[in-house]
Amino acid sequence: MKVGLDVGGTKTDAVAVDDAGAIAGRIRMATGWGPDAVTQTVVDAVRALGVEAGVDLSAVRSVGVGIPGQIEPGTGRVVHAVNLGVDELDLARMVTPQLRGVTPRLGLPVQVENDVKAAALGAHALHARNGSPAPGSMAYLNLGTGIAAGIVSDGVLWRGARGTAGEVGHISVDPNGPLCRCGQRGCIEAFAGGGAIAERWAQRSALPVRDVFDAADQGDPSARQLRAGLARGVAAAVRVLVLTADVDIVVLGGGVTALGERLMTDVAAELSASAEASPFMRSLHLTDRVELLPPGSPAAALGAALVGAEGDATHDAEEALVHG
Repeated sequence: MKVGLDVGGTKTDAVAVDDAGAIAGRIRMATGWGPDAVTQTVVDAVRALGVEAGVDLSAVRSVGVGIPGQIEPGTGRVVHAVNLGVDELDLARMVTPQLRGVTPRLGLPVQVENDVKAAALGAHALHARNGSPAPGSMAYLNLGTGIAAGIVSDGVLWRGARGTAGEVGHISVDPNGPLCRCGQRGCIEAFAGGGAIAERWAQRSALPVRDVFDAADQGDPSARQLRAGLARGVAAAVRVLVLTADVDIVVLGGGVTALGERLMTDVAAELSASAEASPFMRSLHLTDRVELLPPGSPAAALGAALVGAEGDATHDAEEALVHG
């Protein structure tokens, strides 16, 4: 079996996956704050699969961790994971102080990947297992506090030259649009990111994006503007992903997608409006290429498990060379 962890800003989702690709156990637990607490969360989550989910940890061969922030290519070093209180953390080294890829605490190979990229791998795997033909290429567009995407082609994650492939959130689509946290104006994230919408809504709420939709339904002009901007931003991201990578499908996931069909209806209307003005855009059939990740899907944790398994195969090869 292999274990995958989706380390989020408040919760960590952990799954154990058997050789057939089925989820054999799943737990959720609170994520610690700061580098040391995040490291401990990784260890505790794996152990909790054994204690709470009844997983036989002796059968586990690898651990993969999906985590916010940037992952330096070829390492387990995380930077700028601000939602976790982590400015810089060599997570792989923290759990493997004696031998690269093996932690004395768990005795398992550990690999680290950006959470959105891990979710892209997981969403691709889930799509293939749901009875649908596996797409040759797929983009997973995460609509959360921020906006980012992961791209999978023929089952392989495309990271790009420096690991930034899919970072569509900071593409400016309106130079006169709202100010983005990155310093530009009119970024996709400034329109469609949950954090940006909550900041501009400026009303205390546990679910600000949902409240914006509700207020828009009641005719509030500010809410209607924010809701229209969200659809515009998501539609722009879909166009970018299709026009640059020509992916077969774009799967929408992340917290904002809890809006379900309310969100999908708005996005489809925005895509259809642009298609009406352009025969070329109509030929792309964008509305038919957008799907919603099922609620509660373990895509990110499953994808992390796949990342960990890739690292385990590499480790086995290295061991074979070392031992002749």
